[in-house]
Amino acid sequence: MRFFILLFLFPALAFAQVKISGRIINSIDNKPIEKASIFLANATVGNSSNNEGNFTLFNVKPGQYEVVVSVLGFEAHHMMVMVNNADINLYDIKLIPKSIALKEVSVTPDNKWFEKYRLFKYEFLGPSKLAAKCKILNPEVLSLQYEEGNKNVLTGSSDEFLQIENQELGYRIKYLLSKFIRNGKTGLVYYEGSPLFEEMKGKPSKIKKWKKKRLEVYKGSGMHFLRSVLASRLAEEGFEVRRLIRPTDSAKRTMFGNVQMLVKTPLTVNDFTRLTDQHGLYALAFDNHLYVIYTKRRVRYNFRPVYMPKDAPDYATSIIGFEDKYGFFDSNGVIVNPAGVIFEGTWAGQRMAEMLPIDYVPTEK
Repeated sequence: MRFFILLFLFPALAFAQVKISGRIINSIDNKPIEKASIFLANATVGNSSNNEGNFTLFNVKPGQYEVVVSVLGFEAHHMMVMVNNADINLYDIKLIPKSIALKEVSVTPDNKWFEKYRLFKYEFLGPSKLAAKCKILNPEVLSLQYEEGNKNVLTGSSDEFLQIENQELGYRIKYLLSKFIRNGKTGLVYYEGSPLFEEMKGKPSKIKKWKKKRLEVYKGSGMHFLRSVLASRLAEEGFEVRRLIRPTDSAKRTMFGNVQMLVKTPLTVNDFTRLTDQHGLYALAFDNHLYVIYTKRRVRYNFRPVYMPKDAPDYATSIIGFEDKYGFFDSNGVIVNPAGVIFEGTWAGQRMAEMLPIDYVPTEK
């Protein structure tokens, strides 16, 4: 993949909305599959197939999406699609039937299940006030277990959708959990899956409250930051980015200890962002850590320690570290290789309870 300096950026994030269509069929006999659920992961766009297997997803904003197809009796189908400004036809999507096998029924009660579920819920929903108002309606679909021989590592997944109700943001979420890992020794938490957001119905006063709370969650978030990068509005939106230097090898760490140096001179967008040769895909690229300060909000979380100079204001601060050479993101402000970057600070504390759909559009009204 080729990269280019970001010499000009979008003055505003205004794009046409397109359609994605296709047909769902059985991979064995090519017969159409009716009532399959087709949706864009992390978004509010979804539909079902008709009796001929056809479907259409409407009002899709440009960006990179994971299209998910799920129906009882078949393996879930996942595919990545880059949406620009033209309608997309996926043609035939072939689903593989699941092999029929009876689930093993355990007659021995799992006395540790509630303990494992408590840990999962805390890490998955988060420790914030919003998380306290967020409910998992069907926890019984979860499979949770400690790694063999290591009680520090809790893993999990679900064969069915987790049903989540976020009363503070006004979303019902169906979440197909592919992987969950919590390492109690290192503090690392990682989960991946395919959520579908549905806006809850309510009285006008309730809807107004939800919109206000969504905007509050959006401001200062990673999505807000990346969209501000693309719009060339970092300072206007309240962001300041600096270079954070940390020793990277064991010899330096032995010599200098856990020394960190924050460079006071702010970075420009072109210092850490690149265009790629794929339309609608961009890259974060930096040889140190990115230290992101949001000056329009004071620190919200103190459970994830983050380096701050003693004389620094207590603004919400996040650190971006790179596991891969690049952190790719799309025009929706979404990291498309999440395992390639690590967040610390404020963004690390924003979990499922603070999650907004990637097609969220902020409004001040």
